[in-house]
Amino acid sequence: MSARPITFYFRGQRQQVEAVSPTTTVLQYLREYISAEKIRQTGTKEGCAEGDCGACTVVIGELIKGQLQLRSVNACIQFLPTLDGKALYTVEDLQQLLPVQTGQLHPVQQAMVEQHGSQCGFCTPGFIMSLWSMYENETQAPSKDKISDYVSGNLCRCTGYRPILDAAQRAYAYPRVQLERQKVIDALNEIHDLSSLKLNYQGQQFFAPKTLQEFAALRQQYPQARIIAGSTDVGLWITKLGRQLGDMLYIGQVEELKHIKIENNILQIGANVSLSDALAKISEIYPDFTELQRRFASMPIKNAGTLGGNIANGSPIGDSMPALITLDTKLRLRNGDQIRELTLADYYLDYQKTALQVGEFVETILVPVREPSETFKFASYKISKRFEQDISAVCAALSCELDERKIVQSIKIAFGGMAAIPKRAFNTEKVLLGQVITPELIKQAQIALAQDYQPLSDGRASSAYRLQVAQNCLQRFYLEKIEAQTLTRVENLIALVEV
Repeated sequence: MSARPITFYFRGQRQQVEAVSPTTTVLQYLREYISAEKIRQTGTKEGCAEGDCGACTVVIGELIKGQLQLRSVNACIQFLPTLDGKALYTVEDLQQLLPVQTGQLHPVQQAMVEQHGSQCGFCTPGFIMSLWSMYENETQAPSKDKISDYVSGNLCRCTGYRPILDAAQRAYAYPRVQLERQKVIDALNEIHDLSSLKLNYQGQQFFAPKTLQEFAALRQQYPQARIIAGSTDVGLWITKLGRQLGDMLYIGQVEELKHIKIENNILQIGANVSLSDALAKISEIYPDFTELQRRFASMPIKNAGTLGGNIANGSPIGDSMPALITLDTKLRLRNGDQIRELTLADYYLDYQKTALQVGEFVETILVPVREPSETFKFASYKISKRFEQDISAVCAALSCELDERKIVQSIKIAFGGMAAIPKRAFNTEKVLLGQVITPELIKQAQIALAQDYQPLSDGRASSAYRLQVAQNCLQRFYLEKIEAQTLTRVENLIALVEV
């Protein structure tokens, strides 16, 4: 591994950038970086600088099994060195995709004009790029429900969204204009042949190894280095807190950690698998995970972030952990050539403290695969101020196995947002284990829940609210999964937009 420039595909050619801080964001590069061959690209906007508003949305192209994958991400929290070996697209690129340069707009842009999808215009470039990623990935106009997923990371305070959803469908009515992918694939294959990236800027080092063995060796050599994946959390440490990250070890180039496979009834998810892919696969196996998957985060955040990072980060309000704990998930941890396995519940020791040893890292997430059964019940509930795009006040997960008499044979209950770590409710489980669940028993379990948790009050919720909501989740699980009652819920979010 030797020092070389950050190399990526941009504006139809290979770009090289050097002598920049590893924590320079893609947005800063676009709007502020000037070299002899480049002027500032200001179409991409800065709104929140924390991955919430979507004004900075760009599209990243990456080779996956020889094919070009295009996905939207937030440029404001994406570190520039993570572009190495990838392609970058911004709103300025779209007109260049037209076969003849006559001053016309790309179909996505033209549809936004005709459907009045832009008013003040500040959010428009971000919406355009989210819709362009949809346009490139969907061969036919998607439903408005699916379009809503694509623009879930984009906020607009003017239009009320309906004209934007109309424009997304209208774009497919024009003659098709698509990216010439083979040219990009050829360029990325050439960049892929370069050595692993290493940067050294004013004493701060950035490593991007390409093999698992190389990553493990660097982890042992630099155990203090911050492991970086999608930087959807640590990016805010830079943009909002002004923290120094020190040396950085990027996991995103390690192909061996991008696998998703099932062996011996165990779903194995590599630590480098995106949240988009990992959560979709879990939902495929456990359909009751689907609502959590959709509400977990916006599409750009799920495209950039990884399940391994969400777990390893150790946040008490990470949404994946309660559900995975109740599904008996284990972690495969690696330290050099040494491998060990640990239950996810035992991984968390205290606030922001995990069981990782010096030089160790999360290699694979291991989720047991159960055959569909009438006796196995599972549910996960996310409670937040906003239905989408919000951090949970409480995240609950419950699973249990019943016998033919509906007696609880095994049960696991876990919550996020109720303690300093994602934590199981052992006292509550004891109340329910070996019993037939009844309304009276649920009341006893709700009382026991107050022994398991003494939640804090903060800007998201009060302690009393959190405890009440957690107790209500027990009641909801009983009604939905044990009694099979259908509860009122918003089944079609787009119906609200159509009013």
